[in-house]
Amino acid sequence: MTDAPNATASKDEVEDLSAITHEEIFAGHLGGKLSVELSSPLATQRDLSIAYTPGVAQVSRAIAEDETLAKRYTWTDRLVVVVSDGSAVLGLGDIGPRASLPVMEGKSALFKKFAGLDSIPIVLDTKDVDEIVETLIRLRPSFGAVNLEDISAPRCFEIEKRVIEALDCPVMHDDQHGTAIVVLAALNGAAQVQGRATSGLKVVVSGAGAAGVACTNILLAAGIADVTVLDSKGIVSRDRTDLNAVKADLAQRTNPRGLTGTAADALTGADVFLGLSAGTIGEELIASMAPEAIVFAMSNPDPEIHPDVARKYAGIVATGRSDFPNQINNVLAFPGVFKGALDAGARRITEGMKIAAANAILGVVADELAVDKIVPSPLDPRVAPAVADAVAAAARAEGVA
Repeated sequence: MTDAPNATASKDEVEDLSAITHEEIFAGHLGGKLSVELSSPLATQRDLSIAYTPGVAQVSRAIAEDETLAKRYTWTDRLVVVVSDGSAVLGLGDIGPRASLPVMEGKSALFKKFAGLDSIPIVLDTKDVDEIVETLIRLRPSFGAVNLEDISAPRCFEIEKRVIEALDCPVMHDDQHGTAIVVLAALNGAAQVQGRATSGLKVVVSGAGAAGVACTNILLAAGIADVTVLDSKGIVSRDRTDLNAVKADLAQRTNPRGLTGTAADALTGADVFLGLSAGTIGEELIASMAPEAIVFAMSNPDPEIHPDVARKYAGIVATGRSDFPNQINNVLAFPGVFKGALDAGARRITEGMKIAAANAILGVVADELAVDKIVPSPLDPRVAPAVADAVAAAARAEGVA
């Protein structure tokens, strides 16, 4: 981690991002972004006899007698599988398993870079929930944790729930919970910069998909009572008869003022806009929010509203992009979350562990908070270790380690 870039990118570095060429991008992916490296020498006949036949047979016999030894003598205990069906790839949609593989390789590369964890991408040529769950059950002896990725809603909710129930290891759908963790950290940071408590904020979440549902849940768990959710048809409210089961559940737990109508009705006087959809939001709607509003326009590659426009009315603005200040990026969360869970030997990832991760992310920049720095840079080498320690401690405290 000592070779990580500086935590704060300079103006020149930000400008350089726009100069990346088509040729550079494809060259950076040539042959894939991953390889397998040896952890033991394999240079002599003696090395070969130890690593493979006949020496390996002794280890296999020992594991056959005591399966728990696999944790010590194979890599499974520290191996994360990144699993997708390619049905909801960020910014690209349903592009299928093969086209999603470069994204999953990138995710595995980030696990290695930021948390030192080995990771393998697995893309599945099926969208059938039963088949996906059954595949992971059958593969369970080969890995230590599951990062579900880019699976469309509402299937992702059932898949995650069933995989968690079926497996005795950490499982997390990062599009849901990684996003939620970093959003909570960023919102806490923004509130601290402005000197107000998050508990009193009126929050509007635009998007009732995977990320929107998870962000709503973590904000409620963190004590923010006034959360209103928008979908493509308007405010998710109890009086609507067109809601699926997930949205109907949200309607029972959100919108305490009983708002109905459109985004305009929700955003008038609101303190926070959290954009987690592919839609756009009009300038006049941001103008209608409360003074010093907080705007997280997180849609990629195009934010729901351009940050420069949002700043005309909002006190703090964040996006999911690296070329604007306050990048809300999942890489701040998932490497440390999984490392902490594996360090503790956790059987699952709990809500308490997620909130601990959010607090740890914010803690890294607690003394550096500013309007344009409400979370650390995704390249800050302090983040993953801090998150891992906090998550491991929370796992032990909650008795899941």
